[in-house]
Amino acid sequence: MAWDWQFFCNSTITTEATASCFGKGGDITYLQWMLSAWGWTVSVAALALVIALFSGVVIGVLRTLSSRWRLIAIMWVELFRNIPLLVQVFIWYHVVPAFIPALQALSSFLLASIALGLFTSARIAEQVRSGIQALPRGQSQAASALGLSLVQSYRYVILPQSLRIILPALTSEVMNVVKNSSVAFAVSVTELTLFAMQAQEETARGMEIYLAVTMLYVITALTLNRVMAWIESITRLPGAIGVKA
Repeated sequence: MAWDWQFFCNSTITTEATASCFGKGGDITYLQWMLSAWGWTVSVAALALVIALFSGVVIGVLRTLSSRWRLIAIMWVELFRNIPLLVQVFIWYHVVPAFIPALQALSSFLLASIALGLFTSARIAEQVRSGIQALPRGQSQAASALGLSLVQSYRYVILPQSLRIILPALTSEVMNVVKNSSVAFAVSVTELTLFAMQAQEETARGMEIYLAVTMLYVITALTLNRVMAWIESITRLPGAIGVKA
């Protein structure tokens, strides 16, 4: 079967070639559709990552406290970590809005992002817990000796160091969010996976489509990898052991 990349310049309406790969006269080409789907993939991943980082850090801190908050944090982690991601997406889309009517006004994009963000938050929470527990006890004791409250100790002493420790693991998690965003296709978010499935059915050009989509996933993930490596390099503490990224 011969390769045919020119079909990306075909209209999604008439399936005929257009004068420009970016369409004219209201026509939308498969290239434009794919780039739009790429934007939705990045958007789902970005919003999910914001949700995951915020809630993951909070839950991770609570996991290190000796109180009822620790029990709540453990329940959070075990709940979101032990339910398959696709099932969680369906629960947020079909079940939760039935109990919380206000969520019925949310789009499938927001619901899928929330599901992915909370799923990832459980994994980030465990990484934050590990980073905090990896610090010498002398760090928290020194913070107490300086008269810092518990909140101040975590804000100014413990978290800044522990977040640096977990950056390599966090890099993998950030890349996983991009890949896991593909589950949004299940609730009709027109991201890359849904584009690939629909475009392949319309054009029968599966090789070209899935190769192009794969390359976009790789480009996105590798870009985030380098961004995280740059963040790790500029936040490394003076004298820290490690290979420069």
